[in-house]
Amino acid sequence: MTVDIPRVLVADDQSDVLLALRLLLRGAGLHVDAAASIPEVRAKLESSEYDLLLMDLNYARDTTSGAEGLKLLAEVHADDPLLPVLVMTGWGSIDTAVEAMRRGACGFVPKPWDNEALTTAIRRQVEDGRTLRRNHHRASREHEEAQAIQRALLPMHMPHEDDLTIAAQWKPASTFGGDLYDVTPLTGGRWAISIGDVCGKGLPAALLMANVQATVRAFAALEQSPAHVVTRLNLDLARHTTLRRFVTFFFGIYHTDTRRLTYSNAGHNPPVVLRTDGSTVRLQSGGTVLGALDTSHYDEGWIDLAPRDRIVLFTDGITEARTTDDREFGDDALLAVLREQPAAAEGSALIHAVFERAAAFAGGDFQDDATVVVMSIR
Repeated sequence: MTVDIPRVLVADDQSDVLLALRLLLRGAGLHVDAAASIPEVRAKLESSEYDLLLMDLNYARDTTSGAEGLKLLAEVHADDPLLPVLVMTGWGSIDTAVEAMRRGACGFVPKPWDNEALTTAIRRQVEDGRTLRRNHHRASREHEEAQAIQRALLPMHMPHEDDLTIAAQWKPASTFGGDLYDVTPLTGGRWAISIGDVCGKGLPAALLMANVQATVRAFAALEQSPAHVVTRLNLDLARHTTLRRFVTFFFGIYHTDTRRLTYSNAGHNPPVVLRTDGSTVRLQSGGTVLGALDTSHYDEGWIDLAPRDRIVLFTDGITEARTTDDREFGDDALLAVLREQPAAAEGSALIHAVFERAAAFAGGDFQDDATVVVMSIR
C-alpha cells in the first residue's frame, strides 16, 4: 500500500534555519525540500509539486521589511492559487502579517517557532489544501462536462439544401453562454429557426437557455404558429417568478415551397434581411421580452423572400461590443459591414466579417456572449 506523504518546500536564506526545519518536519513524517534563495524557490516550484510552501519573508541581507517575500508570495499565488503558503519571519509585525495574508498566505508563523504548533499548522493546511484541490478538480470536470453538454444542445448539422443554407457562430464570453440559437426541420418542407439571449452570464444563464431551447422544440413540434410558440414560452417563463431573468427571443418558421418566413420577435435585436438590390428590412413584429409579464401579447409578422436574399440574426454581444473608452460597436456599424459584403457572399463569409470587425473594434474581446446566424435563400 502506497503512503501519500505530504510534500513541503521550506524556503529560508539561513542554513541553520533550513536544517532545523528539515529535521523537525522529516521527524513529523513529511517529505521536505529546501530552497535558500528566491530563484531556487521558483525553480523548485516549477519542477515539482508540493502540498505546502513554508517561506521566510526576508532574503536580502540586512533587510527586515519582508518586501522580497511578499513579492514572491504574490508570484507564487499568481501561478498556483491553490498552493497553501505559510510565511515566517523573525521581524514580523502585525502589518506585515496582514499584508502576507492579503496576498494569499494561509497563515503567519513568527520566529522562533513552537515545534508542535508549527507541525500542527502545516498538517492542517496540507489537508485543507488537498481538499480544496480535490474540490477544484471535481468542479473543473463538472464545468467541462456541462460546457460540452451545452455545446451539444446547439444544432450539430445546419441545413445545406438546394433552396436553403444556414450558417452560425456562437462565442460565449465565459465558460458558459446565455445565448441560444436553434434550427429544426418541420413537416412539409418547413424549418423552425430561433435565436435568443438570456439575461446574465454563466451557468445560471446556460441552464435557463437549455430549458428555453427544449421548450421551444416541444412547442414547435405541435405545429403551432410563431406567435403561439412565443406566447406559450412567455407564459412558461413569467410564471416562474423565482427565475427573475428575462429572455430576448426571435422565432420564425420558413416555408421552402413559398419562400415565406413567418415570425414573432420578443424584444430581440431585429434580424436584418439583405435584399439582392442592397436594401435591408428589419424583422420587428412581436412584443416585449419573455418572462416579464404573463399577460404580454405577441404579434406575428411575415416576409416573402427571393433567391439570394439573406437573413442575418444576431445577439447584442455583437452590437454592444465596446472599446476601452466605452464606445459601442452599434447597429449602424453592423449594417455597414453587411452592406459591404458581395451579394453572392456565403453565410459563413458574412459571419466571419461581422465577428472580425466587431472584435477588432473592441480590441479583440467580447464583453458578452455573441452569436450570428445567417439564412441564405437559394
